[in-house]
Amino acid sequence: MKLKDISALIGGEVVGDGEVEITGVSGISEAKDGDITFLSGPKLLRDLKNSSAAAVIVKKAVNDIEKPQIIASNPLYAFARLLSYFYVKPYQYKGISEKAFISEKAVIGENVTIYPFAHISDNAKIGAGTVIYSGVFIGVGSIIGNDSEIYPNVTVREGVNIGSRVIIHAGAVIGSDGFGYVFEDGMHRKIPQVGGVIIKDDVEIGANVTIDRATTGNTTIGRGTKIDNLVQIGHNVRIGSNVILVSQVGIAGSSDLGDGVILGGQVGVADHATLEAGTMVGAKGGAMGEMKRGVYSGILPMPHRDWLKAMAVFSKLPELNKKVKELEEKIKEGK
Repeated sequence: MKLKDISALIGGEVVGDGEVEITGVSGISEAKDGDITFLSGPKLLRDLKNSSAAAVIVKKAVNDIEKPQIIASNPLYAFARLLSYFYVKPYQYKGISEKAFISEKAVIGENVTIYPFAHISDNAKIGAGTVIYSGVFIGVGSIIGNDSEIYPNVTVREGVNIGSRVIIHAGAVIGSDGFGYVFEDGMHRKIPQVGGVIIKDDVEIGANVTIDRATTGNTTIGRGTKIDNLVQIGHNVRIGSNVILVSQVGIAGSSDLGDGVILGGQVGVADHATLEAGTMVGAKGGAMGEMKRGVYSGILPMPHRDWLKAMAVFSKLPELNKKVKELEEKIKEGK
C-alpha cells in the first residue's frame, strides 16, 4: 500500500515521497524496511533516526530526518488504526461447535461464533457477531450485545447485562457475589447478593478481573471504560464513562467514580468514596471520602505536588531526626 493511500486512510498529510510502498506497521525500535512507525515525542527522535522504518507518522514535520512523513493530529491513534487495518485478527474457528452446550432457551444472534466447551445457560442472549471462546460460562438470563469478544475461561454469572463491542479477557469473573456480611450471634452472616452487573458499550476488561454483583440494584461500568488485568470492583460500585483502571486497583463497595477518572496501579478506593469526574490518583495511592477533581498521590491522598514535596523531605527524615535530638541535648545543657 502506498504511503499516500495510508495518509488518505488516516486523514493525514504526506511530507516527502508519497509513492513509498508500505508493507507493515511496527514500533520504532523493531521496525524493518517497508514498515511505517510513529513518533510519540521528541525523546524518541534519536531512535527514529536509527530506525529502519520506511516512513513515520508525526504530529509536526521533523526537519532533520530523510524518511517520508505523515502529519496527523494524533499519531498514536493513527498508528492504532493502521494496526487494525494491517493486522485483522483471523478467527481459527467459525460457527457454533457441537461440543458447546447451548440451552434450547438461549437466544443466539446471527454470525455468532461459539468455541467447543462453552456453556450458554437458559434465557441467555448472545448478540450478532459475538465470539465466545472455549471454557466460557454464560449464566441464566445474562445478555451479551453485538460484536463482543469473550475470551477463554471467562465466567459471566446470572443476571449480567453486557453491551456491544465489549472485550473481556481470559479468566475474568463478572457477577460474583459481593463481599457483604453482617455480624450476628458470634458469626459473620452472609447478606444475599441478588443484584446484577451492567457493562455498557465499548468497555474492555483485562485478564482475571473480578466485578461483583450488587447487593440490590446493579454494579455499573460506564461506556468506553478500560480495565487492566487483576482489578477488583466491589458490589454496587458505579463507574462512569471512559475511566482508566490500571492493574491491581481495588474498589470497595458503593463507591462512585465519575467520567474520565484515572487510577494508577494498586490504587485502593475505600467504600462509599466519591471521585469527581476527571480525578487522577497516582500508583499505590488511596482514595476515600469525597474527592474533588485534581491529581492526588499517597496513601493518605493529597495534591500531587504537595506529595512530591513531602517525599523529598521523607528521605531526609533520619538526618533531620538526628539534628532534632542534637538540638534537644543542647537545650537541656543550656547551650
